[in-house]
Amino acid sequence: MEERERAEYQIKNDLLKVKIQDLGGSLCSVRDREGTEYLWQGNPAYWEEKAPNLFPYIGRLTRETYAFEGQTYHMGIHGFIKDSYLQVAEQGEDFIRLFLEDNDATWELYPFHFRYEVAYRLLKNNIQMQYRVVNRDDKTMYFGIGGHPGFNVPLEPGKCFEDYYLQFPKDTGMNRVNITPACFVGEGAETFPLEEGNILSLRHNLFDQDAIILQDIPDEVSLMARGGRKGVKVVFPQMKYLGLWHAPKTDAPYICIEPWSSLPSRQDVVEDLTAQPGLIALNPERIYENSWNIQILA
Repeated sequence: MEERERAEYQIKNDLLKVKIQDLGGSLCSVRDREGTEYLWQGNPAYWEEKAPNLFPYIGRLTRETYAFEGQTYHMGIHGFIKDSYLQVAEQGEDFIRLFLEDNDATWELYPFHFRYEVAYRLLKNNIQMQYRVVNRDDKTMYFGIGGHPGFNVPLEPGKCFEDYYLQFPKDTGMNRVNITPACFVGEGAETFPLEEGNILSLRHNLFDQDAIILQDIPDEVSLMARGGRKGVKVVFPQMKYLGLWHAPKTDAPYICIEPWSSLPSRQDVVEDLTAQPGLIALNPERIYENSWNIQILA
């Protein structure tokens, strides 16, 4: 994908100021009215990105390769939207919508005619997001879609990473997808135990084996601190999976809360898009929409 200077756009209301960049159509700043930055700001010592959008694939492909209609194609981790420059379709004081249509660069990676849109709208202390995919082709289109926002931890002076926890709805019964050392999908899943049935206390070594990927998930999770005031709630009613991550074997001061529609490739399997379990199959001339929400707790 081309390299050029990034453009940033701001939307705001009485409670939030949010910036979105054209590269990937992704969030690049989320501040409350006190000026607290909630979004991880990128650091090459840990992770350079901030909140990439993921399309048309989630995670890694075996040998960065997949098959479709008897041909093989190559695509890097998490698809190409994060590396594409989107155009603004419309913008107001508290909302913006950006889009990408297929072009020569995407066609080499992904053999479909499409329009991808991501929209952000502020409603009080909520950032409401919507993905919209239009299949402009004469064949069924297969894809995964999701978010990868990183949040600063800690969010308040005097707090440390270990003061924070993730709170799920009570007794969710989630399972952890087995992931191989190379970060592909392995066999089966295991029960994911939580403290008191709904609490995951944060510690850096949680991520020593890379991402925690959960299935059978509820539709929300909150990031909060013991004795703290500021936090984040992420609500994702249409997503089937949730990734939790920071740079493995580091003291990275952030956590990514990642709602996903589908899973990465299976270990050593060059996936055929028509056969990989869990991918969205969108018929010709149809529209797919998926909305999720980040609520700022301050």
